[in-house]
Amino acid sequence: MTVTVENPDLRIVTDGLRFPEGPVCMPDGSVALVEIEARRITRVAENGTKSTIATVTGAPNGLALGPKGVLYVCNNGGFSWHDEPGMLRPTGQSPDYSGGRIETVDPATGKVETLYRAVDGRPLRGPNDLMFDGQGGFWFSDLGKVRARDRDHGGAYWGAADGSRVVEAAFPVFGGANGIGISPDGKTLYVAETETGRLWAWDIEGPGKVRKEPWPSSNGGRVLCQFPGYRRLDSLAIAASGNIVVATLVSGEITTVSPAGEIVHVVKMPERMPTNICFGGADMRTAYITLSTSGKLVAMPWHEPGFRLPHG
Repeated sequence: MTVTVENPDLRIVTDGLRFPEGPVCMPDGSVALVEIEARRITRVAENGTKSTIATVTGAPNGLALGPKGVLYVCNNGGFSWHDEPGMLRPTGQSPDYSGGRIETVDPATGKVETLYRAVDGRPLRGPNDLMFDGQGGFWFSDLGKVRARDRDHGGAYWGAADGSRVVEAAFPVFGGANGIGISPDGKTLYVAETETGRLWAWDIEGPGKVRKEPWPSSNGGRVLCQFPGYRRLDSLAIAASGNIVVATLVSGEITTVSPAGEIVHVVKMPERMPTNICFGGADMRTAYITLSTSGKLVAMPWHEPGFRLPHG
């Protein structure tokens, strides 16, 4: 049975953001996030005050807190934009696209360094989301880039936090690999495929290595859940229970999927493009959600605690 929440108790933490994504709960109680269109990484204090941590070339997309308090950034290389009152949205690869990469940012100084630009000699196209595994590295997705008449395939990857090794784990994810997460026991990798509305799963065998299903699986994964109707998938978060919490586009929902692949909980959002969710607070029961086209970071009490991330 699916529980649906029609009018959640949302609190606007701040607004006026330029397509926010990648919220990260910081140790001081603030939330760091990216503003993709503004090409900056922003800290939002508990009272909603905004300050700039760093600006980057390209476009910051995913964000995670790594070892020693360093922020790790998925940089998608740049989007072009459609902008009208109340509606900012990406439309494709930017004319000044500068290539995809994984970067690190020192939140104290704003210093930006490049960690990875390619895997096995193949350039990263549009890194999107990442999650640390607590074993010296992180899993990350590459959505690819969309152009007027063609698009790249997406994929899932693993990188060592110190920049020493990066490997391709699963490819292709034809509709774009977006949200990525690991089960609390570290045994399952999840990837949300944007354009198809599919949530994929792989068994993790080690850093950067997953067990592959045979043909006809296109990438060795198994489809854990096919979302109904026209729904596009964005980022995801993991609950302490092992549930997978997916930001669901077009329908404007935050959708919880059980490890068995059942949709068990749906929260309706006030806009069609909620893109990211993270959990924070002392009991990990505060959900922070980015409403990207309207430029808001909102918060709400969550019905179950989120998984406490390795470097959180």
